[in-house]
Formats: sequence, C-alpha cells, structure tokens
Amino acid sequence: MNRTAAGALASAAVIALLTSACTGSAASGANDDPAAKVTLTFWHGWSAPGEVKAVEAGIERFEAAHPNITVKAVPNITDDKIQQALRAGGSAAPDVVSSFTTDNVGKFCSSGALADLAPFVGKAGIDLEKTFAKPRLDYTQFRGKRCALPLLGDAYGLYYNKDAFEEAGITAPPRTWSEFDRAAEKLTKPKGDSYERLGFMPNFHGYESTPGHLVAQWSPAYFDRDGRSNIARDPAFAAMFTWQRNLIGKLGGFAKLEKYRNTFGDEWGAKHPFHTGQVAMQLDGEWRLGMTTDAKVPFEVGVAPLPVPDDRAADYGMGYLSGTIVGIASTSRKQNAAWELVEYLTTDTDAVVRFANELRNVPSTHAALASPKLKLDPRFRTFLDIARHPRSNTTPASVNGGAYQVTLQEFGYRHEAGKVPDLKAGLEETAEQIDTDIEKAK
Repeated sequence: MNRTAAGALASAAVIALLTSACTGSAASGANDDPAAKVTLTFWHGWSAPGEVKAVEAGIERFEAAHPNITVKAVPNITDDKIQQALRAGGSAAPDVVSSFTTDNVGKFCSSGALADLAPFVGKAGIDLEKTFAKPRLDYTQFRGKRCALPLLGDAYGLYYNKDAFEEAGITAPPRTWSEFDRAAEKLTKPKGDSYERLGFMPNFHGYESTPGHLVAQWSPAYFDRDGRSNIARDPAFAAMFTWQRNLIGKLGGFAKLEKYRNTFGDEWGAKHPFHTGQVAMQLDGEWRLGMTTDAKVPFEVGVAPLPVPDDRAADYGMGYLSGTIVGIASTSRKQNAAWELVEYLTTDTDAVVRFANELRNVPSTHAALASPKLKLDPRFRTFLDIARHPRSNTTPASVNGGAYQVTLQEFGYRHEAGKVPDLKAGLEETAEQIDTDIEKAK
C-alpha cells in the first residue's frame, strides 16, 4: 500500500484538528431498500495504476453478485478529505469510505463521521471474533462503538539481505534483540566517517522504524483503564527507548547515523536503502516484498518476524498489525445498500482472498488467511503467520486520532539525539502532554 508511517501520522494530526462532529447515524440512513436499483459512491486511498485496477476488479465482482447496485469508485482519497466531505454532507459526499489510517478510527467513531455498524453486523449474523483477529477488531472500534471493519491487513516484520548474512557468517535471522544487536554490528561496514553498509538504521526517521512499530514487540499498554496515558508506567516503553539508544551507540552514534541516513533514497522508490544494499536489515510491512521484486534487487531477500526481548523469547513470531479500514458514511441515505458492499469486501472469503492476491496485502479474516487460493510469494507466509500470532498487537484508537503517537514520536526524536537527560522524567512529561491533548479533544 502506498503510504508511509510519517504520512499516516501527519494525516492523523490533520484529523485531530477537525473537531466539528458529523450528523447522522446508522438508524437515520438505514431506511433504504437494499434490493432497489441504486448507485453508491466509494472513496478509497489506493492510487497506483495496479492498485486502482485491483479495486475496480473487486467492484466488478461485487456488481455481478449485486446487479441492482452500481458502485462509483473514487481513488486517491485522503482522510482529511473524507472528514471534510462527511461534515458537509450532501449529494457529493460518499456512501462508503476506506482509509489506510487506523489511528483515525477513534475520531471517525466519536465524531459520528462513520455510522455505527453494530446493527448491520447483528442483522447479518456475523460473529466478529470468529471472523477477525483481535487486533483487527481493536483498531476498527472506539470505546465500544464499531464504526468500521477491517478490509485488508498489514503485518510488520524484518527484511534481511541473505547475501550479506552469509558474508558475515550469520546463519539465521535474529530472534531476540540481543541477537539482533550482534547481527547489526557484524553486518556493518564502516567507511571513513560513514558506512559502506549499515546493519540496521535504528534512528526513528528510518522510515517504518517508528516507536509504535518497535515497541509492539514489548506488548505495550498505551492507556490505563481510565483512558490516561500509560507510557511512563508501562516498562515496555522505557525498555524500547533504552534498547534503541544503546544500538545507536553501538553502530557509531546519532550524528554519524543521521549523516548516513541523509544519503538514502525515497522510501517508495527503487533507491530505498534496503534495495541498494546500504542497509542489510529493514523493518517494514508486507508490501516491501513485492517492491524488492519490482526493483530487481541484486541479492536474495529474506523475511522473518521482528525479534522480541530476550526474556520473552517464547513470543517470537509476533509483530505489529495495521491495515485498511472501511465504513459507511453517516450522511449516506443508502446505508443498507452500502452495507452490502462493506459486508462483501470484508467478509466474503473469495473476495478478500482475490483482493489480497491482487494488492499483495495480508487478508483480514481467519478464513482468508487459511485459504488455499492465496497465490502469494512463499516468503509472504511469514506475514500471514505474524497476522495469526496470538501476541501480535496494534495501537489503540484515541478520540484525537493518532495525535498521541505523534507526541510519542517527537519524544523519540529528542531522546535518540541525546536531548532527554532523564528517560523516566521525559516519559512522564510526554504522558502528561498526551493526557492534556486528549482532554482538549473531548
């Protein structure tokens, strides 16, 4: 999927500023006859030609099964445009929307931008827990209100250069963080005040190496039962930041690493540093596998789960999960027909499998994950296993979207640069800021 962690966080920050609530509810727009002839407008974020083609193919299959419903798909739609359109309502607003940014579900649900899907799910007799993994259900609801369902999923893992591993005498991907540190050091080739090759870029500007993606391996609890930030009390956060800062020191220091990082190519282009061999290991989502194939990288690519803390070695195989969500606009006057599309896209096993095959993403349902019809690179199985792992987790929804993650990431930038003299005090201050921002959003 064409999106970046930075882009997602920026979008979350934009949504957090849009505080006007939307009007409408599932009940107010669910009086239409789903068997009537109708045209639905479906907004989605996919933009690359191949992605748009895959979406159109899925819609054609839906229309063949629902001949009374025509779907007009509009690609390359951002979350801020969705929010603005749903606030305005009217005939130009969409009926069904999808988003890459799970962080914004809290905002979509609490503002009423997306309709409550519970009545539709209940009427359809869908057992959500038997259909989707818990993290998928977590990031599509907020405080008991389910305003979205998982469409396709993402799973984050470790990419590694097998040729570089062989050269360094490393026989298998690291399973714990101490093994990972040793591998990163062995794989690093200094060159003057820079590097010929870096084992791993630990700095948080290193594309998908964000605090949220990394701390998932420590199974964090972001908020307590009262909804207050838990990052200063849960030892997972201090452990992750301590590990990351220590690895920065082992690999040459923050300034040297930042200088090298500034030589990297674009995350979504052929000159990505993993593609070019500038880094030997990379944290990334399942989409990177297809991108390495498209870029024709000159080495054998391996994939594995990210390591786990040494005292949690039994949890190896877990990872951070995210994905695309889909919901019904609360302003739509065609919600019963819109539900037909949402139900098809999210729960029809063949539809989910074919969509996953075409977009090279992780299927979102248990049935699709187990389907023999999945036609993906054999290495892709690693991401399917991560998606199924019982300890895999995600970031929770918040009333102000992903603003709390932006705050945590900004803290990470200061900490890695040595600008936080006291980690505990820094986390406490950051937690206070998160709580203040949430209260203001309420």
